[in-house]
Formats: sequence, C-alpha cells, structure tokens
Amino acid sequence: MTRHGETTATGGGAGRLRHLLLGRHPTWVHVLIVLLCAAVGFALAVQVRQTQEDTYATMRQDDIVRLLDELSVRNRELTEEGMELRRELGELESGSSSRAAAQEAAAEQARVQGILAGALPVTGPGVEIAVHDPSGAVSAPVFVTVLEELRNAGAEAIELNDQRITASSWLGTRPGGLVVSGVDISPPYVWRAIGDPQTLAVALDIPGGALASIRAAGAAAEVTQHEDLSITSVRSLSEPEWATPAPVEDR
Repeated sequence: MTRHGETTATGGGAGRLRHLLLGRHPTWVHVLIVLLCAAVGFALAVQVRQTQEDTYATMRQDDIVRLLDELSVRNRELTEEGMELRRELGELESGSSSRAAAQEAAAEQARVQGILAGALPVTGPGVEIAVHDPSGAVSAPVFVTVLEELRNAGAEAIELNDQRITASSWLGTRPGGLVVSGVDISPPYVWRAIGDPQTLAVALDIPGGALASIRAAGAAAEVTQHEDLSITSVRSLSEPEWATPAPVEDR
C-alpha cells in the first residue's frame, strides 16, 4: 500500500501525466498543458519543413540545374524503355499470331490432303448406290463408268464395298465378282459417295450413263440420297518410288 500523495514505483512520470490529463475535474493546469503540447508539436512540424526547404535552399544553382537535367534524362530513358517494351510486345504478339495462323493452315491442308488421299474417314451428304447382281453380269468397265460419273459430278470421297476408292485405285473382273486394288469383292455391291446428293443422283441417271450401263448388263441399281452419310474405310499411303517434290523455284 502507499500513502496519500505518493506514487508507485511503476507509475512514474507517465502515471502522473495521465492523472493530470484524465482527472475528473479539469483545471487551468490541464488547459495549459494541452496548449504547451500543441505549441511543441507545431514547432516540430515547422522545423521539419524548414529543414527540407533549407536542403534545397543551400544547393547551388549549378547543382539544381544538374539535378533537373538528370531527372529529365532519366524520364526520357524510362519513356524510351516503355516504348521499346511495347514494340517488343507487339512483335511477340504478331509472331505468335503468324505462327498460329501457319499451324492452322498446315493442319487444314493436311486434313484436305488426307480426305482426298483416302487416309481419313469422312462424313457428309451424299448418295448410296445399291447394285444387285446375282448372276455376276457386271464387269469392271461398267463400274469404271460409275466411278467416272461420280468424280465428274464432284464426289469428294468414294467407297465400294468398304474399299476406299482414290486416284491410285483400280478395278478388275474375276469369276463371280470384282477386284478393287487387289481386294476381291462380291455382289451385292454398295457404292457410297460424299458430295451434293442432288447433283450426284442426276449425273448417275442421265440417259446412257452409269445406271443405264448397270441395267444393260442385267443387274438392278437403286440410288438413295442422304443428308448424312459416313465413309469409314481408309487407305494406307505408300511411299512414292519415283516421284519427289519439285524445287520451290521450279513451281
């Protein structure tokens, strides 16, 4: 315990100050203390500002000019660096777009070549030709006429009895059936061709054309148009033995 008027060892000056400022009955002493604190704070702020101003005030004119020149040069360098970075970014974006466009074009070209070469399954509108030849009267020349009519009418993919027909395919006759590029096929025969259904159907049924040749041989043929027809057979591409790409300057 402490006697009245004494302070504890831990209170110190801070405790007395809190007692004076936070007492329940402020007096003119409290007001005076507040005014003194405000005056000291204002004096410190003025002193800091004056110190900063004195720093520039004591600099020589040449030093100030040099400082301004350095700031101007640095500002110009930063501006040029920003422009260079924007230019490099534009080149990177342009190069990336060009590479992406080239890759997309190459992929599209490969897709087209794959379809034309019979290396890819295809789907689309087209026609289906069902040929019923129980007596085996249809010969290879008759089906060559069918193939030519389909190609002339714009067929983009052709299949005969699950054998893909391409530019290198050939047809032959054998007893009781036909041969497609070395593979034996037998009736009934089913042609599938991807293209404009109406155009293909009209081309096949012209007088003296493909269907007329089939019927003249003693077989029956029926053409069905489809909005969605699938050709799933593919041909493996063989390595050319004699042909090589021509030099670019000769193209």
